[in-house]
Amino acid sequence: MSPTSTIFWNNKGGTGKTSLAFQAISSFAQLNPASKILVIDVCPQANLSELLLGGLEGNGSENLLKIQGKTPRATIGGYFQMRLPSPYSVAPIAPTDFLTKPHDYNSTIPANITLMAGDPLLELQSNAMSTLANNQIPGTDTWAKIVSWIRDFIAATGGDFDCVFLDANPSFSIYTQIAMAAADRVVLPVMADDSSRRAIQNAFSLIYGLKLPSEIYAQHMFATRMDAAGLALPKAHLIVKNRITQYMGAASGYRAVLDSIDSDISAIIKGSPQFLNFTSATDGVIEVRDFQTTGVVAFARGTPFFALRPGKRSVGGRRIQIDAQQIKDRKDEIEILANKLV
Repeated sequence: MSPTSTIFWNNKGGTGKTSLAFQAISSFAQLNPASKILVIDVCPQANLSELLLGGLEGNGSENLLKIQGKTPRATIGGYFQMRLPSPYSVAPIAPTDFLTKPHDYNSTIPANITLMAGDPLLELQSNAMSTLANNQIPGTDTWAKIVSWIRDFIAATGGDFDCVFLDANPSFSIYTQIAMAAADRVVLPVMADDSSRRAIQNAFSLIYGLKLPSEIYAQHMFATRMDAAGLALPKAHLIVKNRITQYMGAASGYRAVLDSIDSDISAIIKGSPQFLNFTSATDGVIEVRDFQTTGVVAFARGTPFFALRPGKRSVGGRRIQIDAQQIKDRKDEIEILANKLV
C-alpha cells in the first residue's frame, strides 16, 4: 500500500508555508510516534531542511552543507542528478543514499521523521529537466516520465514509510510539478490579503485548469498532461489562513478578505467538488494565529513548539523571553492542524 503524500504549496511567497509545514509535520510526528514519516524538501532554498537540521542557532545551515557534501549527495538534487543520464527509465537505487535522520542533528525533532533534504542544485537542474520533459520520442510520454521521478523514489522505498510530506517552491517550475505529481493532497496556506486570494485562484488554475485565461493553454496544463499520463491529481485538503492575528481587531477590511476567501472556496465546492477532500468551507478551512515571539525563537532554534520550554532563549545574540502560556497556545493550535493531516 502506497503512503499518503501531502504537499504544502502556494504559488505566492510569504504566506508562512515552510514555517507552517515545519511545525505541522513535527507535531504530526510527535502525535503519531508509530508512523514512519518521510519529508521531501523540493525547494532550492532548503529552508525546511535547515529548520529540521537545527535552525540558525543549531547550525542547521552547516549541517545541511555536510549532507550536500556526501557522496552520493544525500539530497533531492543528488537523486535528480542520478536520474538525469537515463531520465525515462527507472534504474535500481538505494533510497537510503539520499535520506537523513534529522534527529541525529537536532534532538528536538521526533525520531520517526526521515528527510530528503533540499538542494540549490534544483535551479541548475531545472532547465535540463524541462528540456527532457518536452522531448518528442515516439511511444514515450517524456513529460510523464520526468514528473514521476519522486513517485518513483517513494515506490523504491518499498513501503518503508506510512506517510510523505513535501514542501515545494512557490513557482510552478518542473521540479514543483514533479513534487505535485507525487502528492495525493495539497495544503494551501494563505494570508488575509487580496494577493493571497488571487493566489488561491491561481493555484486552482495551475493544478486543475480552472478559469484559464484562454483555452489555448488547456492542452499544456498540468491537469491535462496528468490525465493523459494516467496519473491522479492531488486533491485540495486544507486551506490554512495563516498569521491570522495580524489582521484581526480594527482591521475589518482584512476580515472581509478572509470571508471572501471562504466564498471563493464555497464556489469551488459547488462547481468542482472532484478537486477537493472536503464538502464545506467549515471542514476545509482552518485559521492559525501569528506565532509571534514564540515563533521567532522556535524557528531560530529549529525547535517544534511541543519541545520549547519557557524562559529566556538566545536568538542571534539576544535573550528573548517566552512564557508557558504562549508556548501552550501555539502548540495546541498546531496540534489542531496536525490532526487534520491524518
